[in-house]
Amino acid sequence: MTVRPSAVRAPRAAAVAALAAVVALLLAIAGCSESTDSQLGSLTVADAGFTESKILADMYGELLGQAGYQVERTSVQNTEIAQSALEDGRIDAMPQYVATYAGLLNSQLGPGRSAGDEAAAAEATGPAGSIVSSDLDSTLRLLRGLAEEVGLSVLEPADAVDQNAFAVSRTFAERHRLTSLSDLGASGLPVRLAAGAECANRPFCEPGLVRVYGIRISGIIETGVATAQTKAAVRDDIAQLGLVLTTDATVADYDLVVLTDDRKLQNADNLVPIVHSGSLTPEIADALNALAPVLTTADLAELNKKVDAERQKAEDVARDYLADRGLLGA
Repeated sequence: MTVRPSAVRAPRAAAVAALAAVVALLLAIAGCSESTDSQLGSLTVADAGFTESKILADMYGELLGQAGYQVERTSVQNTEIAQSALEDGRIDAMPQYVATYAGLLNSQLGPGRSAGDEAAAAEATGPAGSIVSSDLDSTLRLLRGLAEEVGLSVLEPADAVDQNAFAVSRTFAERHRLTSLSDLGASGLPVRLAAGAECANRPFCEPGLVRVYGIRISGIIETGVATAQTKAAVRDDIAQLGLVLTTDATVADYDLVVLTDDRKLQNADNLVPIVHSGSLTPEIADALNALAPVLTTADLAELNKKVDAERQKAEDVARDYLADRGLLGA
């Protein structure tokens, strides 16, 4: 009996096809397992609704994504809502400022502190009677104790610090030989201050300038904090002193110079990641702490400028910065 070749090939072809299907299934299962293993979980990273916070939160998201987490980004402008969400774990991580956040938590927790907490607060008390000061180490210790009480962890602070700063026109500085706020106080010159309305009562604004530096403030022109109106008022000599921020990269665009806070009136508001303690893992800590020794005040000012003045997207600015600093893989 003659067997046609096609009758032989058909069973072999079926067997080969079946084997291929099995191999494909095994590869798919392995791929799914590998994908699952590479994802450490889901995290929500929040910003506070302004440019600088968005850039930082985007950086956190990029770093955590690289570490193997699936990251959801959100924005929460209300301080009380953000704090509640951090404490109950609806937000896993958020950028904050060391001194400002310590003050917020201390106010939230209120009286009834333990003796140890009171000692830490006393150590960190600044010249204006606040519970925080310009000293980063003592303020950070206080913050970590307060955060622990509400189930939060404080990671490593960056060198970058966002503080009040006070600027004069370059012409005014050169004419009166001013480089520091002490120089301005010693000069005895009366100055109008361009700032927000709240400056009149804030200990680190007008009252602090008068008490710590002896600066003669003849009045406040209410133009806001670090606004274009504030900087223009100083440039045009409508005011002689303007409230800006250390991370404002546009000060020089108005031909202004910042006077050094040589007596350290301002608090240690270094940028710091706050993480819900129930979410914290070594991988999260390593990922976010990598930013601390890299990010400077000048860097942050330039990043803010790219978003606010050059209209770049915050997420693009954040990603490019991390890549440029070697913090993102290829």
